[in-house]
Amino acid sequence: MFSPRRISGFEGLRRRIVDEMLEGVWREMEERGVVEVREILQKGSLRNVVESVFGRCVCLEGEELGLMVKEGYELISKFNWEDYFPLGFLDFCGEGEGVISWREVQDSDIPNLPYLQAIVKEVLRLHPPGPLLSWARLAIHDVHVGKFFVPAGTMAMVNMWAITHEGSIWKNPWTFRPERFMEEEVSIMGSDLRLAPFGSGRRVCPGKALGLATVHFWLARLLHQFTWLPVPSHSVIDLSECLRLSLEMKKPLACCVVRRKSAAII
Repeated sequence: MFSPRRISGFEGLRRRIVDEMLEGVWREMEERGVVEVREILQKGSLRNVVESVFGRCVCLEGEELGLMVKEGYELISKFNWEDYFPLGFLDFCGEGEGVISWREVQDSDIPNLPYLQAIVKEVLRLHPPGPLLSWARLAIHDVHVGKFFVPAGTMAMVNMWAITHEGSIWKNPWTFRPERFMEEEVSIMGSDLRLAPFGSGRRVCPGKALGLATVHFWLARLLHQFTWLPVPSHSVIDLSECLRLSLEMKKPLACCVVRRKSAAII
């Protein structure tokens, strides 16, 4: 399921789902004058997972789908990257229009969009969805690790959030600056422990490649189709966080959107 060939084969599914999400974004903007990003992307994520696993459309619409989304995202760890993309402040237009100005984005375009990939890395660095990785280890004996004493019975976990905000590792760690990944190549697949949001080693997330392919593609389509702006009454976006089963915004992101002239017609 997670082989490069299978992931490539799911491009049609990802395209169909993001087309539905784009329609939903515009419909909500026209009807309400504001777009609540989280709910739209949660429904799209659920469809993507269900249809990728079962290989067919599970017909869940309206209230039934809404209840499943709500319950599912309360019970399982979820991707919250959509809440953290500062969509109204990204200098993606020049890069995207130089590659795909007159047509829809395709998976094959992503390697030619390095700044888009840098944005995703920077979001994962500043706001790792799973701040405490599942590399838990139990100390069965008293042990000294460097200058620290670890008594027997202590459960140790990797704090990825602390690593990605450490000033001795990252320059200006609290600043959102995707350009840092244009200046230096940093893998997020588990080989560089400065940024390993999917874990590493035998316990690495098996769906990391599929997740990144989906996030890159969907973010590119969302940015290519619309200009994203803050709600006039909330010009300053509150990025404060809360830790539940995953790290998420205390207050879900709401935006206004305007169609881009260069965007392909849905």
